Amino acid sequence: MDQKPLDDMLCFALYGASQAIQQVYKPLLEPLGLTYLQYLALRLLWAQDGVTVGQLCTALGLETSTLTPLLKRMEAAGLLTRARDRSDERQVRIHLTETGRAMQARTTHVVDCVQRATALPQQAIEDMTVILRGLGTQLRASRTQAQRAASATTGSLS
Repeated sequence: MDQKPLDDMLCFALYGASQAIQQVYKPLLEPLGLTYLQYLALRLLWAQDGVTVGQLCTALGLETSTLTPLLKRMEAAGLLTRARDRSDERQVRIHLTETGRAMQARTTHVVDCVQRATALPQQAIEDMTVILRGLGTQLRASRTQAQRAASATTGSLS
């Protein structure tokens, strides 16, 4: 069996880069009382306030069981509110508070600091973002196809 060294594997390179970029964000966000995941949630809400928990889960690629405690902490910090949708009680909508909206102005330096830390030109960052977004889309599609195939195989064995 041909085993690639760990350092030569795409998954390990992506994992390492993800860990490294989160470590760059950490000292920028800690003084604001934010975690990296809270910052990502806020960025989504700054772009579109009033989304449902389900929409936020999908956008962040998280399960509700992971996102709910995060949202509770953000609500306790006064950054957002969660409320049942009046037209569909099954949905919980998330709205920024004034404090949550004001946090946007307090984080304007973050993206520039992270970009400088990469030492990459803007075009390279944009190109890499497109490639990684495409990779994620392809891998999710492949996973869905594999799950369907596994279900079909399991179903035929019953």
